[in-house]
Amino acid sequence: MAQRNIVLIFPLFFLGLAFSCSPVYLKHIDEYKFENGDGKPDYSRLQYWAANPYKRSLSDSVPEPLRRSFVKDSSVDVFFLHPTTFGDKTDARWNADINSDTINAKTDYSTILFQASAFNEYRIFAPRYRQAHLRAYYTKDTASALRAFDLAYQDIKTAFQYYLDHYNNGRPIIIASHSQGSTHAQRLLKEFFDGKPLKNKLVAAYIIGMYIPQNTFAELGPCKDSLQTGCFVAWRSFKKGFEADYVKAETTRSFVTNPLTWTNCNDYAPRELNLGAVLTKFNKIRPHAADAQIHEGILWLNRPHFPGSFLLQMKNYHIGDINLFYLNIRENVHARISAFNKNQ
Repeated sequence: MAQRNIVLIFPLFFLGLAFSCSPVYLKHIDEYKFENGDGKPDYSRLQYWAANPYKRSLSDSVPEPLRRSFVKDSSVDVFFLHPTTFGDKTDARWNADINSDTINAKTDYSTILFQASAFNEYRIFAPRYRQAHLRAYYTKDTASALRAFDLAYQDIKTAFQYYLDHYNNGRPIIIASHSQGSTHAQRLLKEFFDGKPLKNKLVAAYIIGMYIPQNTFAELGPCKDSLQTGCFVAWRSFKKGFEADYVKAETTRSFVTNPLTWTNCNDYAPRELNLGAVLTKFNKIRPHAADAQIHEGILWLNRPHFPGSFLLQMKNYHIGDINLFYLNIRENVHARISAFNKNQ
């Protein structure tokens, strides 16, 4: 199983905060007092959606410089799978409590605000799910880890089926995800889209921040340019020159897309092509924040450019996979949808 490889090789660091580790969510915990006797998400209730067009959510937030030109298009849906926000080392559970006020607030004020919002020109559906604990990616207890991933995926599968039955109404679909969300997105795409009739409704899948082996899909292929549809894009960001041990251990190279050129070639893309990043200050756009070049299944970046970035010591830019390319993603989603509509 793909999950087994991920469990053995994924690095040990916190996944979920998308370049912003602000504790602001602690001020909002009282807003997340959910109750459900059986401990399972009930997707007929809006509280079990971190984002849903039928309620206000932090995914609706638009960075201030973009607000004048913002236009909402309700003809396309984005199904967004958030990364891990359950990493408390003192918690022995393998899966998150779906009603945890702390975890749900943390999810909304990190990944939903800073990542899902990149797609908010369209209708966003982001289910809460009993995500696997962070330790599932590096434990030697692979049996427990795989059970945790399976439980998390079953929630996502249930949410997606509920979405199809009650919300989609024939609309084109974008699948978007990061990190643990991309672990589950691969399974979702294989089960619902790969070689299935629903593939005809897939604009594209943005499965970011995770290893995508060459044999992942039977028919679904990587996007080869900025306008191709019915395909997927993927990348993992690292400092130029750095190759993590777990990447070296991978038996096949991962699919990787350059988010500045939207191609799979190894040509260097200068940071001048970067339309803007959204980092710790949501209402501040940082143009030309990062360059990008594909290198043997990963994306290499020179040290990003933003105030104080000379202090940046990390070599793995995983938490910035989406944020460093925020405006390029936003523009590309719009371009692919336009291309999809022209081909219908």
